[in-house]
Amino acid sequence: MSASPRRWWALAVLATAQFMVIMDTSIIGVALPDMQRELGFSQSGLQWVFNAYVVALGGLLLLGGRLSDLFGARRVFTAGWLVLIGGSVVAAAATGAEAEIAGRAVQGVGSALIAPSALTLLMVLFSARPKELAKAMAFYGAAAPAGGTAGVFLGGVITEWLSWPWVFIIYIPIGLLTLAMVPAVLPDVPGRRAGLDVLGALAVTGGLGLAVYAIVQAPGRGWDSAATALQLGGAVLLLAIFVGLQRVVRNPLMPLSVWRTPNLAGANVAMMLLGAAWIPMWYFLNLYLQQVLGYGAFPSGAALVPMTALMMVLMVGVTGRLIARFGTKPLIVAGLAVLAAGLAVLSAIDAGGSFAADVLPGSLISAVGMSLVFIPATMAAIGGAAPEQGGLASGIVNTTYQVGSAIGLAVMTAIATSQGADRLGDLPGLTDGFQAAFIGAAAVALAGAGLALATLRTPTMRGGAEEQVKEEKIQV
Repeated sequence: MSASPRRWWALAVLATAQFMVIMDTSIIGVALPDMQRELGFSQSGLQWVFNAYVVALGGLLLLGGRLSDLFGARRVFTAGWLVLIGGSVVAAAATGAEAEIAGRAVQGVGSALIAPSALTLLMVLFSARPKELAKAMAFYGAAAPAGGTAGVFLGGVITEWLSWPWVFIIYIPIGLLTLAMVPAVLPDVPGRRAGLDVLGALAVTGGLGLAVYAIVQAPGRGWDSAATALQLGGAVLLLAIFVGLQRVVRNPLMPLSVWRTPNLAGANVAMMLLGAAWIPMWYFLNLYLQQVLGYGAFPSGAALVPMTALMMVLMVGVTGRLIARFGTKPLIVAGLAVLAAGLAVLSAIDAGGSFAADVLPGSLISAVGMSLVFIPATMAAIGGAAPEQGGLASGIVNTTYQVGSAIGLAVMTAIATSQGADRLGDLPGLTDGFQAAFIGAAAVALAGAGLALATLRTPTMRGGAEEQVKEEKIQV
């Protein structure tokens, strides 16, 4: 494909998409206590404001990637923004917990269409030029922590001086502006008309959602209860049906042959465990700041800006250079180990603690770890995929991160609740629960480092592109 003269404008639009998808997970964090009071969420049920989004996102990303391959990435990207805007309207207008969860789920559906199609478009625009691809991936990857930074800061500002519905209203004008730019700057990539595995999409989404729901409910009714066993068994059955369907349907949602792509499996395991460690850290740090340290909405958001700003700086200015010098595997292994260390530091939080002593050191160490993993793991996962499976590979890597986030948060919430995190006003109990969640997340990150070391191979990019990147000494 010849170079598009508007490819850097296109990158800005695609990075905005990544920015918004990630901001949609972070902007609600500071607003959670206000939403809990006004909409009637329980302490354990509050996580569904987050998990309704990521379960829909994670469960449907495979479908989004497949739709991108079949019908064209630009069409699916546009449809995703329309759905995201609609979900934002529903979430902003909600007057009860059920409506809020429904709106968040619709937002997740929109993001499941946006994320893989955006990554596919980026690869179409830049994959023929390894130097430009590395730079584009660095900016695209940096949009994630930028979205996280903007989310925690804007969430604090909006919740403090407006009200929590505005954390969703903000998506409407940004979405409309993005849609207006799409025809002018994004290439109209043709799709490949074929059948669509609707049953497979329903099975994988239902299986993931049922698994998360069972884990969330288990602390209250018992891990050994019949309901928990039936729900977890049902989740396993649905996921087994999904795998079986992929073997027999003519146009599977996820052709199993894609797993022969070099490093796809290992990189996705790393991304899943990254999400399972990182998102619980972010979630419980928000609650610790407000429910234990007594921070208001704006100070709580501002307290997380150093962490997310550091990630943005490192991803733009450092990670690309490190990939060029060392490759992806060493960064993934080291990053997950550093993240585990940061979480271990956070596990020492105290009921009478402070931001400087209990939050800042561990959050900054964790940010370094996240910065070393996210872009290299994404490149390792999609770098070896054939062009016709680019949307599928990007859908898979986004899926594993979001599924890891949802299941990790559900498990760590269960652990925290069992240690006293469900007792609002009991500061020692809350702190004990949050400490347990940080310890659990640290164990997950450390396991991820070990598995990445054992499973990833070098080189990781298709056609020797990684070696070419190294030889050119890219300065991102």
